[in-house]
Amino acid sequence: MTAIEIVISIFLLIGVFFSLFSGFGLIRLPDVYTRTHAGGKSSTLGVMSIMIATFLYFLTEGTFNAKVLLAIFFIFLTAPLSALFVNRSAYRTNVPISDKSKQDDLKEYYKKKQNSI
Repeated sequence: MTAIEIVISIFLLIGVFFSLFSGFGLIRLPDVYTRTHAGGKSSTLGVMSIMIATFLYFLTEGTFNAKVLLAIFFIFLTAPLSALFVNRSAYRTNVPISDKSKQDDLKEYYKKKQNSI
């Protein structure tokens, strides 16, 4: 194996690990807020790692694929933002927080905001 094949394999393994970790988080975590956090963060890293491995593979074959780079960029931007918006909308529509959660930082913020209106 060449050095670039080892690097590609490492990126693939990292991507598989984070994607698997994200799947376990979506299944095992107790509420929508923690599930969205697992799905937004670790799946983003997993997909980006796999896409980087894809880009490097095609680069070794002599093909520069700008579409893969654009996909990496847009996944990096959109996945965490969509997770944030799902969490905000869930909080604003009063989806209950898990009983295991110890702290609700937004509760005081929204009380102050409501009182100022």
